[in-house]
Amino acid sequence: MASSTAGLRGSFAPVKEPQTHKKNQDMTPQSESTRLESAGAFVEYVGSDKLKDKKVLITGGDSGIGRSAAVLMAREVAEDLMDNDNCKRAIDSHIKEFSTVDVLINNASKQIMCENFDDISLANFESTFRSNILQIFAITKYALPHMKKGSSIINTTSVVAFRGTSSMVDYASTKAAIVGFTRSLSKNLIPKGIRVNAVAPGPAHTPIQPDSRPPEQMKGFGSGSMLGRPGQLSEIAPSFILLASAEGTLYSRQVLHPYPFGD
Repeated sequence: MASSTAGLRGSFAPVKEPQTHKKNQDMTPQSESTRLESAGAFVEYVGSDKLKDKKVLITGGDSGIGRSAAVLMAREVAEDLMDNDNCKRAIDSHIKEFSTVDVLINNASKQIMCENFDDISLANFESTFRSNILQIFAITKYALPHMKKGSSIINTTSVVAFRGTSSMVDYASTKAAIVGFTRSLSKNLIPKGIRVNAVAPGPAHTPIQPDSRPPEQMKGFGSGSMLGRPGQLSEIAPSFILLASAEGTLYSRQVLHPYPFGD
């Protein structure tokens, strides 16, 4: 039996090497999508039918947090669709196959590093808002007619919505907007029995990180945080499962922070 070796920081490896624009399987170390740490050892996430017969639609589910949430939800016997090409088409396609939306996870987003505010163009700022917040509004609007009492909407925001960041002003602004959207929409939908919550991860080892910054900035990514490493996908995805399942029925207008909030 393996024993714990690192206390709070755990056994997940920190990022030591520069990372280039890669997919998850090429990252060093790879993002962990399905394993969790238990007493220093790694164990596979095992489903227990928490989402049995639930129909789940996840935007941005092809990689990173969305992919991990999709895999773990599938282990909870949820049915999901990963389509982010067109909001209306995604909903229509999902309804044609599954007839309803029990859980909507708005996860798709983009981020671009820009250290100097003067270098952020209006076009890029608008593009980030269109990708990160207008898309959530659109797909939620199309999905709602197909959501019934007991359904759940979960939006992915970020710790930078609360802390701010000088290098991603547009991204942080959209993530703050998602928090406001989540809490306002929740007030609108609570009388209909539909819960709306959000998940705000801290620094996470996902492909979007090397895709949005120079390789040298990925060396030591997350090392300055309280854990001394970035969070892993498998450590973040269970927050989505809690909010989507019957165990989360008292959660509404909440923002979960699956990462120490003191770094």
